[in-house]
Amino acid sequence: MPVRRVQKVAVEASSALERSNGDPTLEELVTKLAAGDEFAFAQLYDRTNRIVYGLALRILRDLSSAEDITMEVYLQVWRTASRYDPQRGTVTSWLVTLARSRALDCLRSRKARHTDLEENVDDVHDLHDSRSSPELASMEAGRSRIVQKALADLVPDQREAIEMAYFSGLSHSEMAERTGLPLGTVKTRIRLGMLHLRKLLGPYAEGL
Repeated sequence: MPVRRVQKVAVEASSALERSNGDPTLEELVTKLAAGDEFAFAQLYDRTNRIVYGLALRILRDLSSAEDITMEVYLQVWRTASRYDPQRGTVTSWLVTLARSRALDCLRSRKARHTDLEENVDDVHDLHDSRSSPELASMEAGRSRIVQKALADLVPDQREAIEMAYFSGLSHSEMAERTGLPLGTVKTRIRLGMLHLRKLLGPYAEGL
């Protein structure tokens, strides 16, 4: 997707999110999240995940990659909420910027891998040297491996809850209806899963 088109998509996504949710409420949620309020995180996710996932999907045109980017964005929000500065932009623009940046990194790494393959496919003796990925590709692949490994280390019910919420884009109420579980149980599983993920990903915080 051309850069200008991506920029237009980002602006449209930011505007849509701002119209549908209202920045004052989102700013309050981020403030509470920065103070350690897990319920505020759940509310922020419920209000914004469709836009974040939708933007990633429109840029990458791949369901799996968009799911990974969405997870990465909200993990970053979870870790860095205290750094959010309303003077530098709205919550909506912050989320869209995070999603756009990570999606573009992923897109560039794809193109870099494709270009590298095209340049070397007819030169057999150089194939070995071309195996090392470009920096962006390495970073994106590394982030994905770390997140997937952390998810695999969760207990099954927590992993299922997080995958339904982040990868399927379901709200807490929709998850409760689909699984037949009480709403409180769904929220608890997501909250405990996120706390566990935060602990597992702590050593890799600078690299995500």
